[in-house]
Amino acid sequence: MKEIEKIIRAYERTDWNTEHAALGTVVKVEESAYRRIGARMYVSSLGHWTGGISGGCLEGDALKRAQIAINKNESSIVVYDTMDDDSHQIGVGLGCNGRIEVMFTPINHLDPENPIEFLKTITSTREIEALLQILHNTATSQNLLGSFFPYSQIDSLTAATKLSNQEIIKCVEEAKIRRKSRTFHLKNSADEEFEILVELIRPKIKVICIGDNYDVNAFVSIVHELGWEVHVAGQIRKLSKELFKIAKSVCSYSEAPNLKIDDHTAVILMSHDYKTDFELLRHFLEKDVPYIGLLGPRKRMIKMQNELIDEGTNIDLTSLNNLYAPVGLDVGAESPEEIALSIAAEIVTTLRGREGTPLRTRKGPIHERD
Repeated sequence: MKEIEKIIRAYERTDWNTEHAALGTVVKVEESAYRRIGARMYVSSLGHWTGGISGGCLEGDALKRAQIAINKNESSIVVYDTMDDDSHQIGVGLGCNGRIEVMFTPINHLDPENPIEFLKTITSTREIEALLQILHNTATSQNLLGSFFPYSQIDSLTAATKLSNQEIIKCVEEAKIRRKSRTFHLKNSADEEFEILVELIRPKIKVICIGDNYDVNAFVSIVHELGWEVHVAGQIRKLSKELFKIAKSVCSYSEAPNLKIDDHTAVILMSHDYKTDFELLRHFLEKDVPYIGLLGPRKRMIKMQNELIDEGTNIDLTSLNNLYAPVGLDVGAESPEEIALSIAAEIVTTLRGREGTPLRTRKGPIHERD
């Protein structure tokens, strides 16, 4: 989401009296690639660009391709194939050995439904959004390449393609179940074939940070740099002025239970006060929180467990899959910044369903196949 927000800012800064622009989007990936489906690059006719579609090896050529899309005022797909050892192919020698397809789409700023205007509507969403785009089609009556439809406008897509509404809904539901962007090959009643990308866009990770000591500043700074949405609860008088600029909201400990939770939220209990952490742990355990991190040694969590047993509460903290205590990955962190890094890494690991182990020990590719 951070890249999308940067592209939106670049779009809003564009002087349309002197410039035009195009959007490059990765729409298909085979084998290895630095970026995945949905990576974007915004290019102005003056050669300025924001975002990226690779690790830097393709952006130079992408600038030219975007200019062509702007000049022709039509979308096009460019294939970058580095699977073969072809010395004339862009990107060879970087070890990617992959194949990606990039859609270059000219942006009409007067169109209230252009792709970037849609992206502006989802920056604050707390749900996974589905975006449908036509990659290839055999229809001859109209040029639909690059046509772009939010899931909320599925009727417009079916009207343009004459595809079955139910069939498209089934494709979107399948992508959501797998939690992966996917392409689908569909055929309408006139035997016209369409390849449609169902791109899933996750909301930004939301973090609720409970604490007001100096280590909170390090944690908030790191997650802010990651582009996450951060909320802080603590003693207001102890929190730094800089934190108020970064956090989306700041509240007292007593107001923390009012903060909303969703499927993309992580809660970090780091007040350094046993009573505060214990009381708020009780509260958040009653919520469907994907990740709860408790700062401090294991014996602190065990003490809480024993108190729960003494009062007759039937909760086994050690068996909860969403409770991470002690919080963070085992990276040997010592400073507040290193501890913050280990916590942020564990949050990503958890919400993406990975193990957090060294990539060199991973069996198979780094990314699951798109």
